[in-house]
Amino acid sequence: LKPVVCGRAPTSSLHLCFAQLRLGEERLFAAMSMKYGAAYLMAVLAGTESPSASDIQKILESVGAECDSAVAEKLVSELEGKTVHEVIAAGKEKLKGFGGGGGGGGGGGAAPPAGGGGGGGA
Repeated sequence: LKPVVCGRAPTSSLHLCFAQLRLGEERLFAAMSMKYGAAYLMAVLAGTESPSASDIQKILESVGAECDSAVAEKLVSELEGKTVHEVIAAGKEKLKGFGGGGGGGGGGGAAPPAGGGGGGGA
């Protein structure tokens, strides 16, 4: 798969997987939002091993989203002959090259005890 510049850094292996699709026209890529990939994955989770553009369209329309059939067909054609697991695994491998951001900083120490005396008089 050949990476395609999409104007933002990949935020997940799934985003990178779909960003790597070799789309013939950048205009078409710009029109492809994550909803197409998400609909494709929902169809796979529902048991359709190789979803069609029609499957993607049904899913998107079921939630009131518009579907550009050219985008759905391009996605399906680019994923033809590949399993979702292969595509995600390839994306994860490519994410390794971005390095890790590491975890957040450690938490602070315990708060100091509240001020004031411990009772007792003089």
